Amino acid sequence: MEYRLLKDEEIAILENHGCTAEDWTAINVAEDFRPDHIHNTSFYGEVYLGVFERNIEVTKGFFKHTGIFRSTLRNVIIGDNCLIENVAGYINNYTIGDDCLISNLSIMETTEGATYGQGNLISVLNEAGDGNAILFSNLNSQFAAFMVKHFHDKAIKECIRRLINEDIERNMPERGIIGNNVKITGTKEITNTVVMDNCEISGASRISDCSIMSGPNDSVYIGTGVICENSIISNGSSIINSVKIQDCFVGEACQLANGFTASQSVFFANSYMSNGEACAAFCGPFSASHHKSSLLIGCQFSFYNAGSATNFSNHAYKMGPIHYGFLERGTKTASGAYVLMPANIGAFSVCFGKLMHHPDTRDLPFSYLISYNDDMYLVPGRNITTVGLYRDIKKWPKRDKRTQGSQKSIVNFDWLSPYTVGEIVRGKRILERLRLASGDNVSRYNYHEYIINVSSLRKGIKYYDIALRIYMGAVLKRAMKGGYFGEPTTKVGRGNWTDLSGLLLPESEEQRLIEDIKSGQLRTILEVIDRFEEINSHYREYQWAWTYRMMTDYYGLKQITEEDAERIRQDYVAARRAWIAEIRKDAVKEYEMGDVEEEVFKNFVGQLDHEIDYED
Repeated sequence: MEYRLLKDEEIAILENHGCTAEDWTAINVAEDFRPDHIHNTSFYGEVYLGVFERNIEVTKGFFKHTGIFRSTLRNVIIGDNCLIENVAGYINNYTIGDDCLISNLSIMETTEGATYGQGNLISVLNEAGDGNAILFSNLNSQFAAFMVKHFHDKAIKECIRRLINEDIERNMPERGIIGNNVKITGTKEITNTVVMDNCEISGASRISDCSIMSGPNDSVYIGTGVICENSIISNGSSIINSVKIQDCFVGEACQLANGFTASQSVFFANSYMSNGEACAAFCGPFSASHHKSSLLIGCQFSFYNAGSATNFSNHAYKMGPIHYGFLERGTKTASGAYVLMPANIGAFSVCFGKLMHHPDTRDLPFSYLISYNDDMYLVPGRNITTVGLYRDIKKWPKRDKRTQGSQKSIVNFDWLSPYTVGEIVRGKRILERLRLASGDNVSRYNYHEYIINVSSLRKGIKYYDIALRIYMGAVLKRAMKGGYFGEPTTKVGRGNWTDLSGLLLPESEEQRLIEDIKSGQLRTILEVIDRFEEINSHYREYQWAWTYRMMTDYYGLKQITEEDAERIRQDYVAARRAWIAEIRKDAVKEYEMGDVEEEVFKNFVGQLDHEIDYED
């Protein structure tokens, strides 16, 4: 924008309106500037003003003319058609975009050395440990998980630090920025903070050393009583009702509400946090906490619903409207049962180690661990056939509130994948070995210090086999429809798989990523993030390579012919029907207990009846 100095007659009008300036020659204005709508304002330092020629909507249906009223400004740039009024203290060292409303503000300023929350080193998973996660605006759940996982490696740690620092330096503004169409009302203090386009801040108490990455189609809302310090808030998120966060990263489309407090924690992709507290928590996509007594500390979660105190899931509510969330491995339920599950859908986590007696129980995924007096009973694979799991498979993709173009974190919604199915294969083998070693003429089996009833072991093998056949048939069907049925064209994916908070990938690809970062082949943060996207784009290809080998091992084949494919397809149909039948039994049991209304039950059963539509 081209600026000019004030004319003498404009200075006279401003002074007549009660305005003062430390130096009128330091006030620069747009060519079409008019002083009519500037009253009772003091100017200090170098100031640049746009035009004030339109009305702005203060609240729905209520418009006021743009201008500057009852304010003190120092070293600011103000764009076109802003309304700035009732600034009790001052605005100092800020660049303000077009069409902004700033009303009833106390202080907004940038001080020397401001970092806007960028480069903040925090410690997650270990609240007393060394820092292992660096916050910056381009962070996503994959990079965060990768960083936390490998920060012990000095070489990769130094490379990551360098890449992040370079990325921050490229994007670091000289002073605080308020983007276009920003609305800030009734807020006490904003210091050393970048606020991007279309953000609304209403009644916040303090926002200090933060970057708020709002956008035109995925705006950020910050509400009454909120305190944000040293944190980064991503597109589409809302933070309301006296939330207090310090040293945190809030990912896209997250909601923090109702007095929730957090420090040294990260939240990604559609996470919802209310009432409780988080410390050193890694909350991956779709993590949720609703209760005042919930403390998420030193753990990693995804697709997870934390209940109250020891109730880490609303297990009583399966068909009802209450949100049912997946439990992570080793999480304790209200009934005293520990649930041993792999990362169930998409992004998965480390186990809740403090509640586990033996990490070996993780070899039996989708299982319950129930305590009776001094005995611990394992129920292998039970959760595969529950109403809750079925509902979650259906609901998670529908609850992604992120807009296209702002989906920084990758979320794979496959509940059966090479990662989870690999654990199922291992779990099935363990049960078969137990059965072979002890025989069938026993009442129970011992697995480490746990008891598995004979009926539970047999059902566990059955449930695991159902899941395996469903998985193989579904992948085969996709391959035949996609035109890539036959010998895989790549060897990538044949080995073990892992999870980076939503991205399911072969371990070999993660190792290749490490080597390329260390060697300098990946030279920027964006190139690393692009690599995550590239790996995800080949997911089906890599999955087919893994699944083809799994199918040949399972059926004892050297290669899969059309005839073999038909056999696998028939097994898939039979397994799906057995799976749905087991889920129906679970629903009937719940209904007969009186926990579910008849209409809800009928609707759910009707949904199960339509599962036959997905067989072909």
